[in-house]
Amino acid sequence: MKPTITVYDDITLIILQNIPANMSFVTEVFEKIASMDIDVDMISLTPPQSSLTTLSFTISDDDLVKILAYTSQLNNGNIKPIVSSGNCKISVDDEGMKNCPGVAAKIFAKASSAGADIRLITTSEDQVSMLVTKSDFDATYSALTTLDA
Repeated sequence: MKPTITVYDDITLIILQNIPANMSFVTEVFEKIASMDIDVDMISLTPPQSSLTTLSFTISDDDLVKILAYTSQLNNGNIKPIVSSGNCKISVDDEGMKNCPGVAAKIFAKASSAGADIRLITTSEDQVSMLVTKSDFDATYSALTTLDA
């Protein structure tokens, strides 16, 4: 059985560098975003560097103006968001990934063979999701469709 590949487009990546490395700050960020009725999808929190960390997440391009109005005020304007819009998310789903070493390596090899500019990767036991630039989408998607079961 081949893995299922799902595609989402018009995705914005928001990166908040040098934010306080505590969960209460991260919680506040996502509570505020939720109160603005913005759906967050992929989330990545890097290991802290002293008292600071980097938080990355994706939203719909449609919510970019709302999110920028909020993030520009974070920490009294001292946190400048890095924004990359117009991206595509490609998710590879397969129940066979569970307890199967090397699946991510195969997926990354296919993306690499396409020369993909990967902006963010998130995983679960049975899914690998990659955020790619719109310009790299076709080649990346095509390469991933040749994955073996």
